[in-house]
Amino acid sequence: MDISGLLSTAASLMITGMIGVFIFLTILISAVILMSRLMNRFDEPVDEPVRAAKIQSQQGVPQAHIAAISAAIAQFRNKQK
Repeated sequence: MDISGLLSTAASLMITGMIGVFIFLTILISAVILMSRLMNRFDEPVDEPVRAAKIQSQQGVPQAHIAAISAAIAQFRNKQK
């Protein structure tokens, strides 16, 4: 076979593969859309429980943490002198 025959065969194989993938993906997307519509039609609405908002009692960093960090910094600076 010459090069033009090989290129023609490769192109037809490539197009056949691309058409096959396109058809498969089209069927897959259609099936997903159909299942979604069926589930929405037969799905019963569920009442969601009302949740109380959690109130954060403390904002920021606790004072004990700030004191511990300040003491560690002071101790480190004293050792550096």
